[in-house]
Amino acid sequence: MANTYFFTGFPGFLASHLIEEILRQGYAVDKIYLLTLKQTKNQAETSIKEIIKGSYLSEDQVKVMEGDITKPGLGIDHPLSNTWMDDITHFFHLAAIYDLSVPLTPAWQVNVNGTRHVNEWVKQLKSLERYVYFSTAYVSGKRFGTIFENELEHNAGFKNHYEYTKYEAEKLVHEIKDEVPTTIIRPGIVVGDSKHGTTSKFDGPYFILNMLAHMSYAPLLPYFGEGKVEVNLVPWDYVVQATIHLSHHQVGRGKTYHLTDPAPLTAKDIYKLLAQSYLSKEPSFTVPLGWAGNSLKLPLIRKWLGMPREALDYFTCDSHYDASQAEKDLADTPYVCPDFASIKEQLVQYYKANRKNPDKQVTIH
Repeated sequence: MANTYFFTGFPGFLASHLIEEILRQGYAVDKIYLLTLKQTKNQAETSIKEIIKGSYLSEDQVKVMEGDITKPGLGIDHPLSNTWMDDITHFFHLAAIYDLSVPLTPAWQVNVNGTRHVNEWVKQLKSLERYVYFSTAYVSGKRFGTIFENELEHNAGFKNHYEYTKYEAEKLVHEIKDEVPTTIIRPGIVVGDSKHGTTSKFDGPYFILNMLAHMSYAPLLPYFGEGKVEVNLVPWDYVVQATIHLSHHQVGRGKTYHLTDPAPLTAKDIYKLLAQSYLSKEPSFTVPLGWAGNSLKLPLIRKWLGMPREALDYFTCDSHYDASQAEKDLADTPYVCPDFASIKEQLVQYYKANRKNPDKQVTIH
């Protein structure tokens, strides 16, 4: 039996690759519905034509619709939606503001109120087999120690409004799990794919590469702080492959998954590996982390490094994301998160080839 899919957050990077992975893993598709903002509709239509080119899908099987999750009914003409919404079997909710420095009001409107509207909409889908909600491992906020997949609520606080609003949104999704067959995906810090290093934008650990690029002529490289905390980096191809498998098998129903590196490296080890790969140098002394934090208070330094001040928090929060449930449910599949040491060369080479040519990067929204 063929499935009918609905995606929010298209033509975003992960949404696009999830569709490609559905086709790659061989799931039969009847229809694909893509919700996009009015200003991105033309890009969405162009992107989906490229995705289905060469596949068994025809353009008639794909519908790009204008909408807005911040509006009731997702901003879709409701009489029209009634004619096809009962056929939807898999709903993927990815639309969100992914920005560490986002103010609270827009983050709440999109991430929380938007998810509330999506929840109300999916509860009406009579043929729904799975509602897949993309959260983040960092709903843990400022918690430290081991974070388990079945844990959510806490009062430790949050590093930024992005974390806080994704946390509140995930709470809303948990509220409807008894009514809707749900799978919640919590990725770590997503980086380029494990084979070629392709990525949508240079953030996260790429801030380290930005810094190293500016320090290429320095005779000596410093470490910044002790760097003892883990930094959980995960290639996007693992996230996409694991998500599609778990969202199509009964084992994933009603569960929350950390799609994270089960054995992450420390910030110091990651920095050392990147320095060796990018500059063929090894850091030889340490400067206080507070020095870096104070430097990032200066807008000129942030612009120079391409790094928001909020990003520094992810190199100082001492948390470990247990992924036992994900590992167990993916045990009989080829989908395993590779260790960072095995993919760092691919990430660095892609960065070298594309950092000065942003038009060559994949666009994300």
